[in-house]
Amino acid sequence: MKVVRAMETWQQAGAYYVRIQAMAKQHHITLRQEFDEHDTPETQYIVLLDDEFPVATSRLYELDRQRVMLGRVVVLPEYRGRGLGNLVVKEAEKWASEQGYQKVMLESRDVAVGFYEKLGYTANFDQMIHGDTFTCVPMEKDLR
Repeated sequence: MKVVRAMETWQQAGAYYVRIQAMAKQHHITLRQEFDEHDTPETQYIVLLDDEFPVATSRLYELDRQRVMLGRVVVLPEYRGRGLGNLVVKEAEKWASEQGYQKVMLESRDVAVGFYEKLGYTANFDQMIHGDTFTCVPMEKDLR
């Protein structure tokens, strides 16, 4: 498995491909809902490649000088159960830490809270978000 910090358009297209196949298509999410105001040229994406084929992704964007938002952590269905979600999150955290961020924030689907807790994230159930597509729980992790 190859880890790519997607800096070029063709690499970012790999992130978009995974998101379309594994989230938009599977959960009947419109492209307008999947690709929001946080998908910009400044947004950072991790893409995992299996023999140059994109199979997992996540995105990072700055909230402020100390905090970064991790989101759109997605693994193609046929690649799930192989630890790739774990790998893509750890690679995103590593990249965020290298850039000097001290904290990672995320909004986990309610069904995935346990996954993130195993990676050291703390949930804030008092701030649950009831969106158009999923119910999400704000979570955070200290990188220090």
